[in-house]
Amino acid sequence: MIHACRHLLAMLAVGVTAAIASSVTFGAEFVPIPNFVPKADTYICPDSTGGAIDCYLQAVSHLYTMCRNVKSIEIIEFGYERSTEGTNGAKFEYCVDKHRLSITRPYQSALKEATPNRTAIDGLRGLQDLWLKSLAELKWVAGESDEQYKARVAKPYELFSERAAAIRTVLAADKGKAATAADKGKAATPAKAPARPKSAT
Repeated sequence: MIHACRHLLAMLAVGVTAAIASSVTFGAEFVPIPNFVPKADTYICPDSTGGAIDCYLQAVSHLYTMCRNVKSIEIIEFGYERSTEGTNGAKFEYCVDKHRLSITRPYQSALKEATPNRTAIDGLRGLQDLWLKSLAELKWVAGESDEQYKARVAKPYELFSERAAAIRTVLAADKGKAATAADKGKAATPAKAPARPKSAT
């Protein structure tokens, strides 16, 4: 029985490791060109369709997933109770520190792109705070069951999605107002009267 459990844990660890490797490989977008170096955004927001805000909104979930996978490996390897003892949680801590830095530029670029829409800026700041809080809470809480832990660390995805949708809605509405104002401005501009023909002399 013990041997079977160890075998199962080993298989799970391999599976999670493969998932992370796949994510990194996908993010790197291998191109057979010597000395090719991918852009940072290719790794941080691999599916972004363009624009700083779109990149940031995708990076929030993408980078959270990376650190969640790292913590999952530590839990599989050491168990919930020992996953934070000594250096057992070192890889997770490194992941959090690394991506707190890597998301800085996309976040600042998104704020710049959202300016001067105050509601959108506040939404982005609130999402950043939620993301940082969610990363810190990836650690297991004493007394949690396996089911409770997994449900808790999956919850942020729903919140990320809700916040992102709200930000996109605000920006779309603002863009619509700007377009309407521009159309009204064109309609209010009087048409030039046709030039009078010169009289014959």
